[in-house]
Amino acid sequence: MPNPRIEPLKKVLGMDPNDEVAWFGLGKAYMDDGNFEEAAKALRQCIIVKPTYSAAYYALAQSLHKLNLVDECRTVCGTGIEVSTKNGDAMVTKNLEQLRNSLQSS
Repeated sequence: MPNPRIEPLKKVLGMDPNDEVAWFGLGKAYMDDGNFEEAAKALRQCIIVKPTYSAAYYALAQSLHKLNLVDECRTVCGTGIEVSTKNGDAMVTKNLEQLRNSLQSS
């Protein structure tokens, strides 16, 4: 059964396609369902709408990692680290660095 948060979030986005919180929520809901392809689409859109949304970079990087899109994952980690560092989001920066470092060793 699909995540019950997905349809309400899609309705919100139908009314306001520039709602970065709804895009992020949709991406996370798809991640919870294990649908990393749809999660990545929603999280990419979140970053387009709000390029400074640090947590979206980490969630997108996690989804790309699950999809084995290593090069794109590495790129998103790098951009996310820059954004989260500027934002002062130390935990997001740390998580992105750990994910990026795990890619380099594999």
